[in-house]
Amino acid sequence: RAVGVAGGHMMIAYAALLKGLGKVTVSEARLAADLDNAWEVLAEPVQTVMRVHAIEKPYEKLKELTRGKTMNAETIREFVNKLEIPDADKQRLLALSPGSYIGMAEELTKTL
Repeated sequence: RAVGVAGGHMMIAYAALLKGLGKVTVSEARLAADLDNAWEVLAEPVQTVMRVHAIEKPYEKLKELTRGKTMNAETIREFVNKLEIPDADKQRLLALSPGSYIGMAEELTKTL
């Protein structure tokens, strides 16, 4: 008897969940705006390139740049231009934007 009550409540909750999820919509404009304002996302590729070129303490340098501060395109651009790395890598980093950087997402999804 107790199992039946619990099962009934579970079915009601599941139906309510599906109804609620049906009301959820995605604002692509809002997502794009949020992403455009998330320049700290580019700390990952910058740190990776710094590690490739054996720059000392890349994590610490980027932590100092990004922690508790508002990031923007100019902040990243200035930091990258000061790095002692080949120009080709600088240009590749400078061409990135929060919306265009996906890291290893494509390769990782193929392993699922």
